[in-house]
Amino acid sequence: MSFDVAVTLRRGERMVEAAFATGPGATVLVGRSGAGKTSVLLAIAGLVRPSRGHVRVGGRTLFDAATDVPAQHRRAGVVFQEPRLFPHLRVAANLRYGRGAADRWQATVAMLDIGHLLDRWPRTLSGGEARRVAIGRALLSDPDFLLLDEPLSSLDRDRREEVMRAIERVRDDLQLPILMVTHDPEEAARIGTSVVRIE
Repeated sequence: MSFDVAVTLRRGERMVEAAFATGPGATVLVGRSGAGKTSVLLAIAGLVRPSRGHVRVGGRTLFDAATDVPAQHRRAGVVFQEPRLFPHLRVAANLRYGRGAADRWQATVAMLDIGHLLDRWPRTLSGGEARRVAIGRALLSDPDFLLLDEPLSSLDRDRREEVMRAIERVRDDLQLPILMVTHDPEEAARIGTSVVRIE
């Protein structure tokens, strides 16, 4: 499955333009803070409407002049920069919120190494643990593709490595198309099958 994106977005007083087409695997958008990477990711997710252009994932048109598929029907698993776990639900209940793929529960928990966290409250998790749970919740919604917005930001070196390995397992074991945003060229080189620089 590939990403084919050509969008113009108005963000406040400025315009963001991006155009790229990538093949299967992990696509990484890299660039300095404020370049518009997250805006492009949100446009793919359906959470921001472009002024013009198109968004196609795996040949399926999600947005163009005649089409605007609502976010809830785009089949995107989205992990925001902050994990946004429900504070009143334990980890297991946060994961079950995804609902769509009960048959994948054990495999997802094992792949992300979060089995020992299932009875914990979100407030007791480290940053790396919370990110892995957020990725698990997104995967259990049975998405067609995964969108990751700066999933390694604000983590120390050990936690970054922990989450990086989890993303690599998703990329390699599930063959799930990923689009990840980062400002770190080293992260982009390690994760990306395709790397797109946004200036």
